Amino acid sequence: MASVKLSGLITGFDSAAFIDQMIELQRTPITTLESKQAQNSSKVSALNALGSYLTSLRTATAALKADGVFNARTGTVTNSSWKVSTGAGAATGDYTVKVTSLATAAKLSGATGISQGLSATADVSALTIATLPTASSVKAGTFTVNGAQVGVALTDSLQDVFDKISAATGGTVTASYDPATDGIALTSTDGSEIVLGAANDSSNFLSVAKLFSNGTDSVASTAALGRVSTTKTLASAGLADTAFSGSGTFTINGVEIAYDAANDSLSKLLARINASDAGVNAAYDAASDRVVLANKTTGDTGITINDDSGGILSALGLAPASAQLTRGANAVFSINGGPDITSTSNTFSETEHGIAGLSITATSAGEETVTVAADTATMRSTIEKFISAYNSLQTFIDNVTAISVSGDSVSTSVLSGNREVSGWASQLRSSVFGSISGLDGSIVQLEQLGIDFSGTSTQLSIKDSDKLDAALAGSSDDVAAFFSDSSAGFATRIDGLLNTYVGANNSSGLLKGMTDSLTTANKRIDEQIAKLEERLEKERARMEAAFTAMEVASSKYTQMQQQLINAFGNNSSDE
Repeated sequence: MASVKLSGLITGFDSAAFIDQMIELQRTPITTLESKQAQNSSKVSALNALGSYLTSLRTATAALKADGVFNARTGTVTNSSWKVSTGAGAATGDYTVKVTSLATAAKLSGATGISQGLSATADVSALTIATLPTASSVKAGTFTVNGAQVGVALTDSLQDVFDKISAATGGTVTASYDPATDGIALTSTDGSEIVLGAANDSSNFLSVAKLFSNGTDSVASTAALGRVSTTKTLASAGLADTAFSGSGTFTINGVEIAYDAANDSLSKLLARINASDAGVNAAYDAASDRVVLANKTTGDTGITINDDSGGILSALGLAPASAQLTRGANAVFSINGGPDITSTSNTFSETEHGIAGLSITATSAGEETVTVAADTATMRSTIEKFISAYNSLQTFIDNVTAISVSGDSVSTSVLSGNREVSGWASQLRSSVFGSISGLDGSIVQLEQLGIDFSGTSTQLSIKDSDKLDAALAGSSDDVAAFFSDSSAGFATRIDGLLNTYVGANNSSGLLKGMTDSLTTANKRIDEQIAKLEERLEKERARMEAAFTAMEVASSKYTQMQQQLINAFGNNSSDE
């Protein structure tokens, strides 16, 4: 049951206010501890931020010693269609590259005319324009014969078109299909010249039918019209040679390819060849109605093909007796007027010409100039990022350790008393500014690269840009040694300091010791505050009990006094 508190009910003294004032006076040590705790927390936040700046500097420092950064190269060539790639450390300079001949890939061209044609007979009344098995599709529209327009609809049969030609020309031109040649023939019935086409024709029927004016009274298709369907199964694709079995295998460059005529289309079969390890690209040439194989790599190599079973190669015109092999050719080139060099590829690498890190891809024969130069843009960017990270760190340290005096007033910052952090800034400045011994190159300090402090500030800047560019372009090996030497280089030296400050993993070192110490101190302060708060609560309870007792005693005294007054007062009245 809670105790009842009496505050001056009898005495008229406000004991509650008095107790609050006394307790508040005794809270002074707690207030001091809370202030100290807040200061510690601010320091921890500042140190954590400092850690971020140090980590950023470490990242920028690591980039200075990354493999190849100061040996990076750019390559350009006078022929914009050629390509040049350069590796780190490639010898700089101009190279005159003369390509006498380009490398080509071997090609195996199958026999032409492997389709069975548009129709087996001269009757083409069942052949619909929309589904003609020609090299390209016929577009609906109009075409012109002897100045007369002939309309074509995709729903027309080929015979319908023939009839329209006759009708449009008043019967002076007739059309027919010859299954022997797989072509269309136009004949003038009056012996006059047949003139085909007009500028405003909207249908491509004449070009699909391979019909072109020739100055005579008869015009015939210049080549067979029928083409193999690449989407239907091989069994129904319209191949002229149908003497192949339902399934079988053949080999290309020793790699076995299987097929199933009842399920595979020509497109699927060609895709299977292309995806295999045969090393060739297979395609159907609709213009010539034949299958062509080409090696995926260039060079003087051949293509071997064997029909193991099934007979599909003969149907595709790829049988050894009918296919024609065009051997690949090697490229021939020279550099700087040297002897001819042979390459199976049009990409000339160190393997062929012996220049480390240089690769040239030629797209045409001729003489071009290839220029290899130091990639100064990448080098400069890496240096500038370090300068930026370094300056940001120094600015932050300056701000959090600053002490300013104005008259009799002194202002401090969150880490003003931290001599260790101030010392880090000094150590970094000394390391950045100082020279380095034990390097192979001639560059031993930043000043030789045109980099120095701006006046008396802590900030680095590129004070002589031309000096830096000249060193990067002409002495990149020395620059690389200065920044990247693994034992004594600039980056190694800076990294050593950072290891001390934040550890190799950015989560240890002196900085962690500081934050851990402050965190531990705050935990101890929490414990002290808790004890003091407990003591004050006890003191409040003691004082409240004392004043309550005083009020009770005062109340009893008042009651007794009143009783006496009442008693003596009554006696006086009786007399």
